[in-house]
Amino acid sequence: MKALRNFEALFVAIIGLACAANFMYENHAVDSKAPANYASAALAAPAVPVVVVAAKRMSEAEKQASLAEERKAAQGGNI
Repeated sequence: MKALRNFEALFVAIIGLACAANFMYENHAVDSKAPANYASAALAAPAVPVVVVAAKRMSEAEKQASLAEERKAAQGGNI
């Protein structure tokens, strides 16, 4: 039982050291130099891309025919 307590304490200590190292690394890696002009640092957001689909809708008969073709292809591909 004492061995398990020692392993638990070792595990907690390692996790604590890992968290501290991560915290120190993140603070060290961040560039603390501020931009000279904040207005120039804020760039205009690009326009949101718009997708336009120029196609007519399928009629009910076309939908049924398309579904039948898909089913036939799926059944033929399984053999």
